[in-house]
Amino acid sequence: MPTPHSLEPEHPAARVAAVTRPRHAAGPFAVALAGLVSLAVVMGIGRFAFTPLLPMMLHDGTVTLDQGGWLATVNYIGYFAGAAVCMFIQPDAVRMVRWGLVATVLLTLGMALPGGMPAWSLWRAAAGVASAVVMVYTAGWCLQRLAELGRPELAGLIFCGPGLGIVVTGLGVSGMVGAGWHADHGWLAFTALAVVLVAAVWRVFATPSAAPSAAPSAVAAVAPSPGDSDTATGRARLDAQTWVLTLAYGLAGFGYIITATFLPVIARKALPGTVWADLFWPIFGAGVAVGAFLATRVGMAHDNRKLLALLYGMQALGVAIAVAFPSVAGFALSSLLAGLPFTALVAFAMREARRLWGPQAPRLMGLMTASYGLGQIAGPPLATALVARSGGFAGSLACAAAALALGALVFAWMRRAWPLPAAGSRPGAA
Repeated sequence: MPTPHSLEPEHPAARVAAVTRPRHAAGPFAVALAGLVSLAVVMGIGRFAFTPLLPMMLHDGTVTLDQGGWLATVNYIGYFAGAAVCMFIQPDAVRMVRWGLVATVLLTLGMALPGGMPAWSLWRAAAGVASAVVMVYTAGWCLQRLAELGRPELAGLIFCGPGLGIVVTGLGVSGMVGAGWHADHGWLAFTALAVVLVAAVWRVFATPSAAPSAAPSAVAAVAPSPGDSDTATGRARLDAQTWVLTLAYGLAGFGYIITATFLPVIARKALPGTVWADLFWPIFGAGVAVGAFLATRVGMAHDNRKLLALLYGMQALGVAIAVAFPSVAGFALSSLLAGLPFTALVAFAMREARRLWGPQAPRLMGLMTASYGLGQIAGPPLATALVARSGGFAGSLACAAAALALGALVFAWMRRAWPLPAAGSRPGAA
């Protein structure tokens, strides 16, 4: 994922002078809501609608659990590839967002059509690429426009989109199951929903910005972090601290992805016949949305490593609860605790990259994103392999919780190994 920056009203980016808006140009709230809707489409529908629809596909007999795990894996490979490509190209951001949204609609429709695993594998991989591209360039363009319009604090709304998209698709599938729908009808319904949402924001993504494109490097340059002065002289290097940060960030990708891929399947297996099984995924999405909004309220003065240790610990607890207490209350609490840190830990990890490398941080962010992506790719195959051996998801969830707990310990150790400068040299450090 790209950087969901915490841009506060008193932050330097908030002091960017508002540009004179062309007639009919979108205002700041329209820009923020367009970003929210865009991310809801590509993440909530294009990427994660597969999660609640997978039990329906299993019930219809169109895929096995191993095949479902493979479709998830190729989607994460596509996301990894899309994010990597975005590191090396600087196209027109609006054009990339529009093409990506159209591709998401068509690829969602493709999942409703005949073709079997070969075609579905291709559609899911391409959907991963599209979701990464739209995620990156939506974030970049919207953050830049909000800074130009003098309202950077509205960025928090944009990153609520993935969580709200998960809530909508999760609740939608719950209703579909109750009505006895087949999975292909679900894919068609989400295609129609995506068309409506894309049409609603299409014109907003035509507003000119002060720069020709909002590439990821531009996003990272919007908001300097404490410590930028230390790295502005070009001394950024891959030392032990940055390697540990990168590896620890990869643990987060592995730690959440088993829950994010198989939660409805896990709940149905643990609680057969319950009407609650399809509601845990929307609870996860609600946690993602709330966590994204709360992350923007955290000031820049806090030690990112401390925040990350707490968030990794929270997500580890959430994943572990599903193993220890496989009840309705246990799954509900597990879903909420696993969802809350999802976007927030990305925000603080990228903020830490800014602290370490300053203006050169996009390079480090790219390396960290690659590590996160590899963690995501590794999760589903491990889960399906362990299910084949043990018959359940307890082992894979325990591995995920252990990885997150290890990440929490790593960040706590990093605070001791590389303490922040004294308060006098870094004001407000906590």
